[in-house]
Amino acid sequence: MSTVIEQAVQARLVASAPQMESVPTTLRYDPADPFAVSMEFPPPATLEGTQVSWAFSRELLTEGMEAPTGLGDVRVRPYGYDRTVVEFHAPEGTAVIHIRSSELRRFLERAQGLVPAGREHLHLGLDEDLAELLRDAC
Repeated sequence: MSTVIEQAVQARLVASAPQMESVPTTLRYDPADPFAVSMEFPPPATLEGTQVSWAFSRELLTEGMEAPTGLGDVRVRPYGYDRTVVEFHAPEGTAVIHIRSSELRRFLERAQGLVPAGREHLHLGLDEDLAELLRDAC
């Protein structure tokens, strides 16, 4: 059985003409995918009008709270005293949100309690996957 952490946070969408100033966002961490975190956005906050989920490295989020990081679709950087900026780059455009760093820290501490950084490989289930592959090969 796997314990999944979900934490609701308020994200502030940065846009020239925002449809909504504050966006209810859900942070998610599942030890079954120990290197990743995800952010889920509700339908009213997206261009498509459907729920959207972005998955990216837990390490990216952790490091981005201290210094700018990320070169791809997701970039994270500190902003001011207690804000962290997360940028999501897609062909349709870029979404920029601000989240309270204290909320991110609390989420990451909870994830760290489930799977400490550097111990993620112990939660990948490689032995079970290998056994299944070998069982199918016989």
